[in-house]
Amino acid sequence: MNKRFAALSFSGIALSVAMAFSVNAAEPLRVAADPVPHAEILNFVKKLDPSLDLKIIELSSGVNANELLAHGDVDANYFQHVPYLRDQEKALGQKFTVAATVHIEPLGIYSRKVKSLKDVKEGATIAVPNNTTNLSRALYLLQAQGLIKLKAGYNDPSKDQATPKDIAENPKKLKILEVESPQIPRALDDVDLAVINGNYALEAGLTPSKDALGLESATNNPYANILATTPKLADDPRIRQLAKDLESKEVADFIQQNYRGSVIPVAGK
Repeated sequence: MNKRFAALSFSGIALSVAMAFSVNAAEPLRVAADPVPHAEILNFVKKLDPSLDLKIIELSSGVNANELLAHGDVDANYFQHVPYLRDQEKALGQKFTVAATVHIEPLGIYSRKVKSLKDVKEGATIAVPNNTTNLSRALYLLQAQGLIKLKAGYNDPSKDQATPKDIAENPKKLKILEVESPQIPRALDDVDLAVINGNYALEAGLTPSKDALGLESATNNPYANILATTPKLADDPRIRQLAKDLESKEVADFIQQNYRGSVIPVAGK
């Protein structure tokens, strides 16, 4: 009797799971995304794969897409890299799952006051992102471009997060101004230099591959943008289908043709 009861219980659980997936499959997959390039890429996926009922929710400034995901307001989001996601997990006390790894948006240094980093004057002000992971990322970029040097031991951007306190050498006495990432393009006229995330640069009409005075390398770059979801939805057939589409050759070709080095695919090539 116990074995029979266990078998019936297992069958009931399996049926419940199957029914849940069936209900989910009949509903649109809600994905929160930054307008550029993420929502543009998702709109291409909608044309590429009409069988996937995709509802794209474009993020506005100040909206935390990970809070939306944690509260069940969306099924997935597509706007961030893994170091930022891990930082958000700590802040929100919530675990997320990486469903797909899609592209890199190289961080860039921009200016409307100088044409070369060699022309940067002593005491120049540089705007950098104020969130933990992108601030560290910006400092590593400034180091790679020879503008500062971090303390010994700061070698791996994906593990060793740096802050302005970790600057060991600052020969031009740059003034580091921390600004919310979406606002930095608007501050470009008011500062000497600005470190801008690729998506916000594109939204502001900048072409990173052409306009940046210094650009992050895509080689061994830990900041690839991902499709994130919850552990509960990780095996949802709609999530798996979207992940397969985002990592396809067709999407990689779309990224290469439309962003010409300003957004770089990491899958499907």
